[in-house]
Parts: sequence; C-alpha cells; structure tokens
Amino acid sequence: MARRDVLLGITQAETTKPDRQATAGYATRGASRSMLSSIGELAAQAAKAERLLEGETVVDLDPSLIDGSFVSDRMEDDDEAFAELVAAIRERGQDSPILVRPHPAKNGRYQIVFGHRRARVAKELGKPVRAVVKELRDKDHVVAQGQENSARANLSFIERAVFAHNLADLGHDRETIQSALAIDAPMLTRMLSVTKRIPTAIIHAIGAAKGIGRDRWLDLTL
Repeated sequence: MARRDVLLGITQAETTKPDRQATAGYATRGASRSMLSSIGELAAQAAKAERLLEGETVVDLDPSLIDGSFVSDRMEDDDEAFAELVAAIRERGQDSPILVRPHPAKNGRYQIVFGHRRARVAKELGKPVRAVVKELRDKDHVVAQGQENSARANLSFIERAVFAHNLADLGHDRETIQSALAIDAPMLTRMLSVTKRIPTAIIHAIGAAKGIGRDRWLDLTL
C-alpha cells in the first residue's frame, strides 16, 4: 500500500473519534499486546511506580511552585477525561499523591515526575496538591514517569513512540527507554523507525490517534 494511501486511511479514521469504552481498552488489545503481554504486567508497572511513594511523607504543595517534567509523554489532553477528574477531585479530594522531585535547576521549585493532570486540577481549583517529594536522578525520573503513565494514562502507540524518541534525543540509552516503556528491544526499534521516517509535522498533525494501532503507523515507514 502506498504511503499516501496509508496516511489517508489514518487521517480518515481519526475523523471519527472512538468511543471512550473502546479507547479505554486500547492498552490491552490488538498490537499493544506485544508491548504489554498481560493485565498482570500492566499492574506490575503501576506497582513499581507506586512503590516510590511507599513510606514517604505526603505534603501539600502550592501548584504554582511545580513545573512539568522535562520530557512530555502526551501529545494532547483528553478534555472530557480531564473534566471528569476535576469533578471527582472537587467532590472527593485528591485520592493519591503525585510524585515530584526538587527542581534540578530552580531552587525552591519542584518538577513533576508523574501526576501532571492532578497538579493541573489542583491549580484550577485553587487548592494545594498532595505530593511526595523524592530526590531522583534523570534516569530514575523518566523510568518512573514512563512506567506510571504506561500503566494508567492509556497512551497510544504513537505517543509512546514519540516519548521514546524524545528520551533518545535527550541522550538516554536504549535500556533506560525500554524500562520506562516496558518494551523489548525489537519494539523500541520499531517505535524509533516510525519517528525517524515520518516527519514530526505529520505525526503532530495526526495527533495521538488512539484508535490507530502500531501496524498502521509501521505501514507508513515502508
């Protein structure tokens, strides 16, 4: 299939937004099964990230003192899901703390490892955000960020591929990237081939494409 035809198929598919139930199942069906072999592995990823919070003191931080991670793992926000999170936190409060580290370059500020949306909600509601503050090296930061979001954020194949590409650009080795995304070496090679061969402008024009699996993106690299 010609690259132009594949691209047309992707963009046409994106004009019909997948329903939330179908989208929610993305991480455990189709091509994504080669990245996460089971629900048990998915839970293990979340557990690894959550262990960073165990035994640590939860503090209230001013959201205005918190900066985002130095590398993004999302291409776009789901406005509907964010509105639901705002409503839930307004009603029940923040159930689980975010993880931050002291900002490596700005004294007195913090950098989010994971929990960007919860921090954004707190700022929108004018409330402090519950957080665990932990000293982390850049490598540990990206591994924790990647594992937490791979398990919970329902990131699409292309979002994960762009995250891998960004980590590689920042100088992180393949082992670190594989650990952050819980993928093997062949999958990382496929992801990086997509971001290398497809122009960044096209990737961002298409967007997160949660209804589009790995194989459609790989077709574009042929």
